[in-house]
Amino acid sequence: MPDALLELIKVETRYGPSQVLFDVTLEIAPGEMVTLMGRNGMGKTTTVRSILGLTRATGGAIRFDGEDVISLASYRIAQRGIGLVPEGRQIFPNLTTRENLVATAANRLDAKDPWTLEKVCALFPRLAQRLTSMGNQLSGGEQQMLAIGRALMTNPRLLILDEATEGLAPLIRDEIWQCLTRLKAAGQSILLIDKNVEALIRIADRHYLIERGRTVWCGTSQALAAAPELQHRYLGI
Repeated sequence: MPDALLELIKVETRYGPSQVLFDVTLEIAPGEMVTLMGRNGMGKTTTVRSILGLTRATGGAIRFDGEDVISLASYRIAQRGIGLVPEGRQIFPNLTTRENLVATAANRLDAKDPWTLEKVCALFPRLAQRLTSMGNQLSGGEQQMLAIGRALMTNPRLLILDEATEGLAPLIRDEIWQCLTRLKAAGQSILLIDKNVEALIRIADRHYLIERGRTVWCGTSQALAAAPELQHRYLGI
């Protein structure tokens, strides 16, 4: 994929003496929604941390928009246009919804139609009603919407969501999927981690399966839907 926005090639990552990633390969093209799936403990979050430099990769290559970023500080990587919606949301509990959103606002890459508070509220009307509420007063679903909106306020070229709908009620999960579908239609590149295989097959372009720190399969939604044995073997379905 010569025009890949993000490219991981045989990435290895350790926590001290313990190696977690052994051979992770992944590519995302501009405007593409790609998922990274696997059972718990297989290295999905470590892959995200390696992309962002939060846990330094010890081998392989990580390129963003053609630039080798494996040795850059995490804030330098983020400034190049990667926004993260972390597992657990990690919003600021003692700031209002409005303050959480404007605290991260930036348009470092001079997007022609940048994300603003008004645009985020249009995407998530629930947040418009809770702008003066403190972060810890929001429901879990509202906090996840806030975490997505906060990442969008950085105007990222690539949006990464780690456990996008974990712990959310079915109706809220549906709202999140609809939101991500709208973002993809608008050209937003997305790397998505979640356990809802049916929804991921429905909305994403391609999928990577990871097991014990290694990429073991890559293919389209059509190919994954047609391979229930893969889902059972690597996802426990």
